[in-house]
Amino acid sequence: MAKATAPAAGKEVTVEKKLTALFNLQQIDSKIDKIQIVRGELPLEVRDLEDELIGLETRVVNLTEEAKTMDKEIAAKKNTIKDAEALIKKYTDQQAKVRNNREYDSLSKEIEFQNLEIQLSQKRIKEFAATIDTKKEVIVEAKKVLDMRKDDLKRKQKELDEIVGETQKEEQDLIKASKKAEALIEERLLIAYKRIRSNSRNGLVVVSVERDACGGCFNKIPPQRQMDIRVRKKIIVCEHCGRILIDQELAGIKEEKVAVEEVDQD
Repeated sequence: MAKATAPAAGKEVTVEKKLTALFNLQQIDSKIDKIQIVRGELPLEVRDLEDELIGLETRVVNLTEEAKTMDKEIAAKKNTIKDAEALIKKYTDQQAKVRNNREYDSLSKEIEFQNLEIQLSQKRIKEFAATIDTKKEVIVEAKKVLDMRKDDLKRKQKELDEIVGETQKEEQDLIKASKKAEALIEERLLIAYKRIRSNSRNGLVVVSVERDACGGCFNKIPPQRQMDIRVRKKIIVCEHCGRILIDQELAGIKEEKVAVEEVDQD
């Protein structure tokens, strides 16, 4: 891999050096991409399982709280029944002491109302009890799924940890190298590089012209544009995919031809 060095103070950096620095950064980032590809979808699967566990745990907590609230409602309705029964006894005792039909009828209506209160409370108690039973069944099923997902997460996390353990040091070294390579590139170019990379399916930003075509999207490059690329007087991007184009000679600098070929094939 060709090494780009930081420019001396006050000295203008040539386009060729800028392209070299960008190409070196691309090679490093492509190696990081390969390591992450080896991990496949495992990191996403682990995150999805973690999110699902949070959702399931929240659901169990919410259902449990709802069941507790209904238990309190049942207790309140039972107290309402006790109060109504006490009032019925009181009004019944008063009926025995009334002096006219009007007072008797008034107490009878009160007794009737309290009996309706008891019936309504009993109905609500049955409804709450049925709902609680349903929620408890759902909680049991949710806990079963929760336990299954926890096992799945342990298994997936173990697989991921094993893969990460095998590649962690290499990845960390490459990330450090990537940061150093970024430091050699002017901010404007680095921002453009990262923007193109984030929008590229394979992460390739700097590609060489191969068989008169862009090495990224494989669209044909006009001869005059190829000449401009070989001259290295300005940074040229593919008019179809926006990737930065370099000539094959620049892509095959020094002894890094094999490494370059590996990057270009991605």
